[in-house]
Amino acid sequence: MSKKLYIECESGISGDMAVAALLDLGADANKLQETLASFHIDEEFDIKISSVIKSGLKTTDFDVILPKECDNHDHDMNYLYGHLSHEDSDIASHEHLDIASHEDSDITFHEHQSTHQYENHGHHHGRGPVEIGNIFQNSSMTDGAKEVALSILDIITDAEATVHGVPRDQVHFHEVGAIDSIIDIASFAICYDDICHRYDIVDTIVSPLAEGHGTVRCQHGILPVPVPAVTEIVRTHGILFHKINVEGELVTPTGAAIAAAVSGSDDLPDKYKICHTGLGAGKREYNTPGFVRMMILEER
Repeated sequence: MSKKLYIECESGISGDMAVAALLDLGADANKLQETLASFHIDEEFDIKISSVIKSGLKTTDFDVILPKECDNHDHDMNYLYGHLSHEDSDIASHEHLDIASHEDSDITFHEHQSTHQYENHGHHHGRGPVEIGNIFQNSSMTDGAKEVALSILDIITDAEATVHGVPRDQVHFHEVGAIDSIIDIASFAICYDDICHRYDIVDTIVSPLAEGHGTVRCQHGILPVPVPAVTEIVRTHGILFHKINVEGELVTPTGAAIAAAVSGSDDLPDKYKICHTGLGAGKREYNTPGFVRMMILEER
């Protein structure tokens, strides 16, 4: 009987949530750690895999641990959604990316369910998609994992280039702040490839992405939800999308790019057996279950 992977996004999707769901589904955590250890990068990082309770259910949490000076308020709800002063009027960017402007200054993007900072770094070299791709290519990732990681990277790069009106080669991940996004992308690809081979997955079905409404706070401004990069990704790749009555951002660019990279069929089989389930926790507290659920289905 053929098996399919179903990714259910009723509380949205982000990179860390998707990785956590795959780990909860049975992806090899030791293989993940060993593969990440082969990455040739200078910045310090670690990963933490733990069990947490979300909506009264045992779920898995995946966290990229960075030095304290790299903290970008990703999960500080008061920072992201608290009172905004009149100084917070500039629209900031997104996704741990830098875009070099025509004046050769850089704009720093921070994403992990969406932290946003808008900083000039004209003196600071950022990683472009080619350099990040080389990190993946020169690692011990399998060919399948590399293909998935590069696809996610390309989708994000294309979206950011489009919404900011710059060429692809002017889109850069910031050298320090982007590590968690790079590791999220790679970790998803490693775990997804492991699950697909372990269970002989022939297709991946992604549910419509549930998104909230309102705005999300940036260091120097606010963005509407969904943020422009997410809108561009779902538009370009035909990802099904629906708004729910939750104030806040539920879908991140990395999450949307993951959905776009692996989505095959839109519809569940008429009849199927649920073989395995996995729950990947989100770190923010919204009025939703707060996790991505994945299931391995056997079509009957």
